[in-house]
Amino acid sequence: MQLATNYRQTMTNTYQQYFSNEHEMARQAARRFVQKEIAPFVDAWEEAGSFPRELYQKAAAAGILGVGYPEEWGGVPGDLFMQIVIWEELARAGSGGVAAGLGSLNIALPPILLLGTDEQKERFIRPVLTGEQVAALAITEPGGGSDVANLQTTAVRHDDHYLINGSKTFITSGCRADVLTTAVRTGGPGAQGISLLVIPGDTPGLSRSQPLKKMGWWASDTAQLFFDDCRVPVANLIGPENMGFYAIMANFTTVHF
Repeated sequence: MQLATNYRQTMTNTYQQYFSNEHEMARQAARRFVQKEIAPFVDAWEEAGSFPRELYQKAAAAGILGVGYPEEWGGVPGDLFMQIVIWEELARAGSGGVAAGLGSLNIALPPILLLGTDEQKERFIRPVLTGEQVAALAITEPGGGSDVANLQTTAVRHDDHYLINGSKTFITSGCRADVLTTAVRTGGPGAQGISLLVIPGDTPGLSRSQPLKKMGWWASDTAQLFFDDCRVPVANLIGPENMGFYAIMANFTTVHF
């Protein structure tokens, strides 16, 4: 009994060390949002394999999407623990798919935030944080999974644009994404030949599969993407050419907010 009491006290002290009243207020706000906008519909969305696109804008208006991003690009002030309480509450809705779909921006935008120019941040980040656009990260490929150093999607430069050919798979929010932060091969083999390009969702030559059937996360659209001579402006290159591998590794291992 004493051991259990000590454990509870330790956990309480730890919680109080990292979570303030401000964090608790954010938790309550996120909980109310979930109860009103997600929980009543979540089972139907899971069966349908999708949730309404309007949910992004509602989440943005509630201050959920942009937490931790700089205010100058439309973000909402908040530290890592603010993000934790919000996404814990989203998880309480009982749908990993809804949380993953709403949260796909958090793997798509950090490389732009880390390495992008101010113009790129304004063009790509702000519309996503307002919920007007949806962002996805496109790295995994059918032939090599997430073996980033050996990806095969190519981007060949021609004057002021790249010509993209290849495919991606298991892309969260891939069916509806307007902003695709995409790993491409601009150089030779291996990690040193990889770059990051933002490919707009309406680019001619880009096609998408129907949502892939999965064991779980049904409400999250997960797609294959196909690039057939897609012309993408050089202005959409994120960071230096052939340095994308390092940005991807930082994105997978580091919190950038």
